[in-house]
Amino acid sequence: MRARNPLYVMAKPPPEVAARIAALPRNDPGRGSELLHVTLLKLFDLHYAPSEWLPAVIAALDSFEGAAFPLRFDRIEARKAVTLRTRDPLLLARSFQQALVRHLLERRAPLMLGTTPEPHLTINYRDDRQGARKLEPIGWTVTEILLIESVVGKTTHVEHGRWALRAAAG
Repeated sequence: MRARNPLYVMAKPPPEVAARIAALPRNDPGRGSELLHVTLLKLFDLHYAPSEWLPAVIAALDSFEGAAFPLRFDRIEARKAVTLRTRDPLLLARSFQQALVRHLLERRAPLMLGTTPEPHLTINYRDDRQGARKLEPIGWTVTEILLIESVVGKTTHVEHGRWALRAAAG
């Protein structure tokens, strides 16, 4: 079964950061900056999921009390795609992902795939074979999460909700 409409919890950069990322020479200019994102959690494919799964996830996210966290990328790497990454452990982002999964499990929300990928930001879905390089750091504080359906093959994101995060403890 090929994914057709995978559902993700994402963080998207604010417009000024997205514009900076979009201006990178290795960025795919054919994709709009509104599609730039960091996947925090991969859930399931809406095309194959029972109709009650999406409302269950939305209800669970309505009661989630996550804290804002920083993301910062200082490397550009080419693997199967060109991505922004860091060698820093991104402990607060990983902790956020764990808390999110724990909350969804406690609320019995469906997590068919339930993967928490290493935080990164894809800027080109084709390997440009230019390898890895250091990058002037690009980052922001994630203050909201979005529930996004990615329509495969259409370069389209369908938003199913967004949730503000509480201010990080100072």
